[in-house]
Amino acid sequence: MNKAKVRRRVSRPPRFYLASLGCPKNTVDSGGMALLLQRSGYQPTDDPEQADVLVVNTCGFIALARDESLETLRALGVHVRPDQKLIAAGCWAQREPETLLELVPQLDAVIGTRSWNQLPVLIGALQQRSERLIYTETHPMVLPEAGGVPGYAISGASAFLKIADGCSRQCAFCAIPGIKGSYVSRSLEAIVDDARRLQEQGVLEINLIAQDTTYYGHDLGMEDGLALLLERLAAEVPAVPWLRILYTFPGYITPRLIEVMAAYPQVLPYVDLPLQHAHPDILRRMRRPADVDWVRRVVGELRQSLPDVCLRTTFIVGFPGETDAEFQALADFVEEMQFDHVGVFEYSHESGTPAAEFPDDVPADVKAARQDALMVAQQEISLARHRALVGQRLPVLLEGSEEGLTVGRSYRDAPEIDGLVLIPGKMSPNRLVTVEVVEAMVYDLVGKVVAD
Repeated sequence: MNKAKVRRRVSRPPRFYLASLGCPKNTVDSGGMALLLQRSGYQPTDDPEQADVLVVNTCGFIALARDESLETLRALGVHVRPDQKLIAAGCWAQREPETLLELVPQLDAVIGTRSWNQLPVLIGALQQRSERLIYTETHPMVLPEAGGVPGYAISGASAFLKIADGCSRQCAFCAIPGIKGSYVSRSLEAIVDDARRLQEQGVLEINLIAQDTTYYGHDLGMEDGLALLLERLAAEVPAVPWLRILYTFPGYITPRLIEVMAAYPQVLPYVDLPLQHAHPDILRRMRRPADVDWVRRVVGELRQSLPDVCLRTTFIVGFPGETDAEFQALADFVEEMQFDHVGVFEYSHESGTPAAEFPDDVPADVKAARQDALMVAQQEISLARHRALVGQRLPVLLEGSEEGLTVGRSYRDAPEIDGLVLIPGKMSPNRLVTVEVVEAMVYDLVGKVVAD
């Protein structure tokens, strides 16, 4: 009986288990790795015990993300068998491969962001050798085309479509340029081809992603490349009703981009504009655009041209040297600008970044207090802006039902980061309906369907 079980185990196709952590860009890369493994004869499984190869696509952006990656790897490592291979992929693997191998003794290999398309080759090498392997190249980012895989990831009726990767900026606090290398745009045709495939699959929302979407095409010699891309997408995928832009940069919200957003109903009036701070001295130390009045003008232009625009931003508190006065300037700016969505993060000292040379002189309790104060202030703003929507009708993308509620998102809410629209009753997902807002909460809305 035992021998028969062994024969059946050996004769079945090999299987892989893949855990994807971090941002949507990682999710897209994970999809590419999964497809490459399937082309190599591996079948996916959701059960680590049934897998021959275990892959964790790690995030290494900040300490909290590394903690999650480490916890996932160690949980798998505790139960890994001699006949299984455990591999760490992604950002942390690229950034600190030796550290990962030291922290997780069960790891067989690491493969970085610039080599993910070599995953089948790495697994083949592991089967021929006993030593632990490191695949972390220093060449520019590998785009999906290099692996012959799509540059998107689908969840329900929504998709993330990668238009570029890497980053050429040198923000003092950010490790991404060191992890991913210089900015590399995908070709216009490659992106449009992917969008057509998404349209054929019935996707209703395409979220354009990159480290900075507004920089798209600059490395290809294009001017206003994102605006041009949006015009092409509007023409080529008319059956996709929602096109959303994520991860924009303050300096590249151009008049042409605003004009295109206003001209095409498919392009959602939603702008994700990470600002990081509002005091010029802090912004200069961060190596970020320091003209706060310029930001005010851009926000004013967006609100004038797109009356229903939803603005999301993020801020860092506790950056080295941040004084009480500089933090108060940030708090005053948040009150003045009345953003719809705000994320606030405590500064994380990251090795290898320019800011790592600065003294981390803001105490942890002060950072936490400033984060709390800013979030409390923003909660009042968010609630007021949501209350202004009561009685209005919004298109909502239904995503699922649970415990007598249907959950969806309006155009004002990006997947995985913003709020939800809650609708009493159970309705089938993956379709757009018109909802009348009947109740407002800090982060979410409650509504009733008035048109299907």
